[in-house]
Amino acid sequence: MEKRMRPVSWCARRTFLALGLCLLILPAGATQASAQQKDKKNKNNSPLPTATTNGPTIPMSDEQLIDYLISTNLGAWQVGDVDKLHETYADDVTIVQGPYLPPVVGWNNYLPLYQLQHARMQQVRMDRTNTVVKLNGSCAWATFQWDFSATIDGQPSASQGHMTFVMEKRNGKWVITLNHTSVAEQSAPKQFTPAGSTQPH
Repeated sequence: MEKRMRPVSWCARRTFLALGLCLLILPAGATQASAQQKDKKNKNNSPLPTATTNGPTIPMSDEQLIDYLISTNLGAWQVGDVDKLHETYADDVTIVQGPYLPPVVGWNNYLPLYQLQHARMQQVRMDRTNTVVKLNGSCAWATFQWDFSATIDGQPSASQGHMTFVMEKRNGKWVITLNHTSVAEQSAPKQFTPAGSTQPH
């Protein structure tokens, strides 16, 4: 009888040992699975990378940074992103508009004019071509042609012209210190807004 009990006892021990190991492994596995799910959940909920206020994180030459600055400026101007637009301008910027108006000096003076102008426009589009950039140390200028179209006060409007930015590198970041816009005379008839009304910049 003693010989029969030992195998039963040994089987029982093996069964209890296996059950004990399962009980130890299951919580560890569940904890690990829970941690993996939590990590996956955190990755899914983490915000997408966004551009910083200093521009892209990929190293770029000054010419590339200036081209990026121009694109950012025109994009923000079109969609009405005041914060992004402000990042492109120096606080002491001077803005010369297309119509025969006095220069606007300073971001704080330009902002309310821009907001009034943008409130009148829908379906804004501003394309640039023939960009030329010149660098001289911490100063630079860029000039390009622009082609503007929008619905202004419910009426379609279009114009073309030239724009020149004078830029300065301040604290390692390029900013626009002068924005000069001129409207070109058109040979082909297009519907324009009257002089002194809404024009780009």
